[in-house]
Amino acid sequence: MKRLIPLLTLILLATACSTQKELSYLNNLYELGGENYFPMDVPDYKVQPRDVLYVSVKAQTPEGTLTEMLNDRTSANANYLTNEGSAYLMGYSIDPQGNVTLPLIGDIPVEGMTIYEIRDLFQQKIDSLFRHAYVEVRLMSYKFTVIGEVRAPGSYVNYNDQLTVLEAIGRAGGIAETGTKEKILVIRPKDKQTVTYSIDLQDKSLLSSPAYFITPNDVVIVQPNPKKVFNVNLPTISFIIATITSTVSTTLLLINYFK
Repeated sequence: MKRLIPLLTLILLATACSTQKELSYLNNLYELGGENYFPMDVPDYKVQPRDVLYVSVKAQTPEGTLTEMLNDRTSANANYLTNEGSAYLMGYSIDPQGNVTLPLIGDIPVEGMTIYEIRDLFQQKIDSLFRHAYVEVRLMSYKFTVIGEVRAPGSYVNYNDQLTVLEAIGRAGGIAETGTKEKILVIRPKDKQTVTYSIDLQDKSLLSSPAYFITPNDVVIVQPNPKKVFNVNLPTISFIIATITSTVSTTLLLINYFK
């Protein structure tokens, strides 16, 4: 019995230790031969129904000055910087039929178009109404969600034109002690269906994956690591083993004593 305790302790320590490889990102990227190159294929997001667009139209007045033609919505611009909900006040939602309704123009079908294509389309229509007009279009509903074994799970808003999965996990505080870098699931709504990608943050193939760049409404799920979950429960397991071992030892001593 005395030999059993050190043996169990050794087994627990061996299973509890994480290797350097498990703790690092892209651990097979560093190779002899200098630099590594990977194609940078940033996806062109195509808008979908219920996306929200920011649209600004500045046109020249007869006096020669530029004025905002859609000022009924842009008054909420200052509040949007501090209040995300203002997006629905100043933005233009794409209806279930894929149309967006603008003052002076009416319904315009935009589903399946990129932001740059929409801007060009709006510019053409505005040019027929105003002289020297300038149209600006932005996607306001660029949200993504990170859940699972991260330090700060939740939904976040991206204010850049692109975002990588590494940046998204970083926004969520990074992977928690109980998470794994090998099993990351990305769920993406696309073309009225759902597409899933399984990626490994430790493998350099991540840099060529279609899920490396996050698109609006993506959900990133970090799976738990069984070994690290065991690490968290190690003190409790050690206490239970020590209690059982002590109980068995005491029982054996009593049996020998009464014999």
